Amino acid sequence: MRFTKWNFLMLVLGILIYIFDLIADIWVSVKFFCKGQHIFGILTMSFTLIAAGIVQCFSFMWYKEDFQKTGQKGPSCSLLIHCFQGGIFTRYWFVLQRGYHLAFQCSNSDGLPRRPTLTQDPTDFPTLSREEAADPHQTVINEVTDLSMLRLFEIYLEASPQLMIQLYSFMESDQTGGSQVAAIVISCCAISWSTVDYHIALRKSLPDKKLLSGCRPRLVYLLYKLFTFTSWFLSVGLLTLISINSSLILLIILWLSGITWACKQQTTFCISKFMEILYRGVVGFILIFTFFNVKGENTKFPMSAYYIMRALVTLGILVVFWSCTPPDEYQEFFIYITIIIVAAFLLGILFLIVYYTSFHPNRSEEKKIFDEVDARIPPRACRIRHFLMP
Repeated sequence: MRFTKWNFLMLVLGILIYIFDLIADIWVSVKFFCKGQHIFGILTMSFTLIAAGIVQCFSFMWYKEDFQKTGQKGPSCSLLIHCFQGGIFTRYWFVLQRGYHLAFQCSNSDGLPRRPTLTQDPTDFPTLSREEAADPHQTVINEVTDLSMLRLFEIYLEASPQLMIQLYSFMESDQTGGSQVAAIVISCCAISWSTVDYHIALRKSLPDKKLLSGCRPRLVYLLYKLFTFTSWFLSVGLLTLISINSSLILLIILWLSGITWACKQQTTFCISKFMEILYRGVVGFILIFTFFNVKGENTKFPMSAYYIMRALVTLGILVVFWSCTPPDEYQEFFIYITIIIVAAFLLGILFLIVYYTSFHPNRSEEKKIFDEVDARIPPRACRIRHFLMP
């Protein structure tokens, strides 16, 4: 597995999207305040700050754990950097440096890879052991997976609640502008793509997993996530129109159910007990919106149960909504919304079945690839193995 020029370009695109996302969050909050919708503005900014704080906590703890595993003392300014929301930028900076070196400077004229000089001394990679420094390409791929997971946390903790706020504002408003529709569609696509990107990065970082190669598997997986997301967000939006309290109660029940499921699976993602509790809370929040395999085990039955429950809840919301008949002038609009909800859910399940029956990479029958020197899994891979599995 090599870190290529294409991977580097995708990494650059990732940091640009991250910066654009921060600017967009500020712009949306300011727009709500300018319209006099102060509650929406405060909620949008609150979700942004909470998500950023949680992501920085995980980033700092991962740095701390990585330094401890290599027997080194981390930089004293690391905590300060993360307190000022610089952890993600720091990670991007170091990965861009290492990735550029591997992608553009570590090839001979004949195109064959050569061992980069920076691996001659593990201190050039301050958080790496000698075993990991022997394979710098895999190390950078692992670090990209770290970033991908942090972005996954952020987009579910931040973008998902903000999308529900935008949907509620859109459905409640008498005016439906094209810019609002475009913003909602782009948000759904961004959440779906972040999930696919994480899925791809995770499989690259695990040596015993086959890659999600080719355009068709990625497209089918993207459509499965996109359609199921769309159906669910619109359903919650309809319930919120009926009663905000009912919507909040439903989401809290689903969140607690997700946390219970993560606890039942006895996840072992974090070394710290407090961070493991926080991790399970984040997992529970993600499970509100989509299914993830929290242990990397066979989850055919849990996934089936999850989407059967999703179908029943969606059906219940539609029945309750149409029992409370909307005003005549809006009935045609909500008929279209109902059709989209049903069609999107059915298409999402269809693409899910197609993906898992035709395109899902078969798990390798080979034994896990261990380090050739002392048959130990590299330290960084231990954490990666406990990541959420799509």
